[in-house]
Amino acid sequence: MNIPILQADHFRLGLFSSNCSGGLAVTTIPERWSASWEDNSRLARLADEVGIDFMLPIARWIGYGGSTNFHEGVLEPIPWATAILAQTTRLNVFATIHTAFNHPVVTAKQLATIDQMAPGRIGVNVVAGWNQPEYEAMGVDLPQDHDSRYAMAQEWIDVITTLWEREGRFDLPGRFWSLEGVEALPKPAARRLPILNAGSSTQGRTYAARNADFVFTIVGGVEDGAEVVKELQANSAAIGRTAGVLTPTHVVCRPTRKEADDFLHYYAEENADWDAVDNLMRLQGLHAQSFSADMLQNFRSRFAAGHGTCPLIGTPDDVADEIERFAKAGFGGITMSFVDYVGELDYFAQEVMPRLVKKGLRPETV
Repeated sequence: MNIPILQADHFRLGLFSSNCSGGLAVTTIPERWSASWEDNSRLARLADEVGIDFMLPIARWIGYGGSTNFHEGVLEPIPWATAILAQTTRLNVFATIHTAFNHPVVTAKQLATIDQMAPGRIGVNVVAGWNQPEYEAMGVDLPQDHDSRYAMAQEWIDVITTLWEREGRFDLPGRFWSLEGVEALPKPAARRLPILNAGSSTQGRTYAARNADFVFTIVGGVEDGAEVVKELQANSAAIGRTAGVLTPTHVVCRPTRKEADDFLHYYAEENADWDAVDNLMRLQGLHAQSFSADMLQNFRSRFAAGHGTCPLIGTPDDVADEIERFAKAGFGGITMSFVDYVGELDYFAQEVMPRLVKKGLRPETV
């Protein structure tokens, strides 16, 4: 069974968080991303046309406050992914799913059903959980230690993969779910789906090495990222697996560096939603380990610009050169966010993609 995202031999490019109001830009500008279905539909068809490899959503249920209530409006990943795949032919989608809020038997059948419609193009982004206000909104306790969160996430993925692989009706006793007489049809076409996990904490990286095809991890930049890649690949190899490493970025690409810098300053400095930025950073510092203490202290402007992700700012040559540096550091790909995903992806496809082809990072044709 062909699973394109796993078998690609080029540097992968994905789009991140287009299902969320604002995308990754914590800004008050009136032209900020709406995350409407109409905009997401246009984006998916454009991404499919220009050769973007995958789209990755965020699963979110309450916003971060501030004047915009950043991430107030979010399209839920399972139906969003289904609709995206139904109107594209090449694009892959990872559905982001929180283990604490989604029963593994239901999730296994949902994903297998989508795979019947778009064989080999649906994957799962497993989230062990970190955002305490969402747990409170759901009436669920957030374990304060990462070990418990990842123990649940391990059992969750074990249940799902067993349901995809095993025939008939059977019992699955466990710590978090004790299942009696469970069965699951249909199966995914390949009896498996690609798995992504955002492993940045110690426990998260261990979990990702054991389970994920791609580790999605925050880094400060190319330099520290190269060491992270070595560590993650060594963790995976030590247990006889191979996991690729992806990292998120935010892109401002313009004909001149001044235009790019001016737009970055406009949306992420002059018009940042600083209350939402501070709320987001406080929650990351309290309950997540995706960002180190130094990152949280020094990256306030970067959080406004792109949720703390790596910046790709400048001309098409600047952006292409920086992407090449990530590839040389061992990353298997990046995700990208834009203030205006549709308009800016169109420019990126026209100007940056051909440069990546010349660098040998992307295929000649899509």
